[in-house]
Amino acid sequence: MNAAFKVLGGNALRTLLLDCLPAFDRANGVATIVDFGSTHHTLEVMRAGQAADLIIATSGAIDELTREGKIISGTRTDLAIAGIGACVRTGQSRPDISSVEALKRTLLNAKSVAYSKAGQSGIHFAKIIEQLGIADIVKAKAKINPGGLVGELVVRGEAELGFQQISELLAVKGVDVVGPLPDALQLNSVFAAGIGTGTQHEKTAQALIQHLRTAHAAQIMRDNGLTPVAA
Repeated sequence: MNAAFKVLGGNALRTLLLDCLPAFDRANGVATIVDFGSTHHTLEVMRAGQAADLIIATSGAIDELTREGKIISGTRTDLAIAGIGACVRTGQSRPDISSVEALKRTLLNAKSVAYSKAGQSGIHFAKIIEQLGIADIVKAKAKINPGGLVGELVVRGEAELGFQQISELLAVKGVDVVGPLPDALQLNSVFAAGIGTGTQHEKTAQALIQHLRTAHAAQIMRDNGLTPVAA
């Protein structure tokens, strides 16, 4: 029987992990279980005492958990950079978000907008609409997702326009990615891995980190809206 191997995985790297894990599990004789969620979710469950062999989250969260003694010091490994974008349901017209003013117009004209409540992208999006001076208008027609993939709300017709990290948008079938946020408003988040202090599978965790830094993994990242961090 394969040994259980627990990963807390950021939603931004969902497609990467789902692609890479079957071959990794066969090669290493493990059965990897992944709890996907936002960085906020990862911080919450780790601080509530949940154990994991490998944790994948924003680099800042990995550093926080390392300081708190929940991740082995010196094991942080940067994997990918994720930017935020917008999506519409497949076949719908793609609005202009190519500049700050174009994005503002699009947000004002949209019938409904979806973003996450606690994820990195949602927190940043909330700051953007405040910065643009349209927070009250957007919030009045917003569908704020408590967690998970915003694109699923767009597919179900609960929102006309969805905002999240591009890799998370691409993980949902039935949406078209409009494009990234304009550079002046973009947030590029580094996602990293760290090994849990209570693990009994440290070598396996190290092996998975290396598996996620191969040329094959890097290509999957690029195909799914991520920029791989060079090994």
